[in-house]
Amino acid sequence: MEVIVALFLSLLSFAPFLIILIVVMIKQVNAYERGVMLTMGKYTGMKQPGWRIVIPVFQRIIKVDMRVQVVDVPDQEAITKDNVSVRINAVIYYKVSDAAKSFLEVQNYKWAVSQLAQTTMRNMVGEVTLDDLLKNRDEIADKIQIIVDKATDPWGILVEAVELKDVVLPENMKRTMAKEAEAEREKRAVIINAQGEVDASVNLTKAAKMLASAPGALHLRTLQSINDLSSDQSNTTIWMVPVEGLEALKGIANLAKK
Repeated sequence: MEVIVALFLSLLSFAPFLIILIVVMIKQVNAYERGVMLTMGKYTGMKQPGWRIVIPVFQRIIKVDMRVQVVDVPDQEAITKDNVSVRINAVIYYKVSDAAKSFLEVQNYKWAVSQLAQTTMRNMVGEVTLDDLLKNRDEIADKIQIIVDKATDPWGILVEAVELKDVVLPENMKRTMAKEAEAEREKRAVIINAQGEVDASVNLTKAAKMLASAPGALHLRTLQSINDLSSDQSNTTIWMVPVEGLEALKGIANLAKK
């Protein structure tokens, strides 16, 4: 009995150390994380969310965030295919699809993805002209996403989207594009004005033919014009000359020529 009591007391004396050891050995993996377990330096498996026992010294657990990561790619100087210097920036959305690869295959996957995106952006801009870059930003962003996703696949990274935030042009190029846009607008205005003149002349020609073909139509049109002028309170004086008189003068002129 005395031996049992002595053993129990000795265990109680070691209880604080045991509690501290258990607390040290327990590692919590959150719901949005995965744990990469290394035993004596070797990969020994993936740990799911929850409390996990990790033996100090012999084992190590590395927590990898599985949520979508956002990388703001800083401004990059690039030269387009038609030799125009521009500055571009982008945002990359990606997440870890394989936690083990993201730790074992690359030293720092966040830094690696950012550097790869910067290089890919510069190369892609160098393959297109300035007009294509401004008009087809979505298509260029999709191409960058495909290239980066393919390159990061061995690292266990899935690139979900790439968005080009802004394309900054030099000041002289902005002024040149503004002049070009102004000239294009003036060109359209001249074309529209000329088309209006053509349409007006066609309508006048049709009206003249209709008035000439209908007897008395010209007289009615003349009377309507006189009525419009008389309704205006002004000092305008109107002299009426019959059309027959004009035709008589025209006949006299023809006889005089003979």
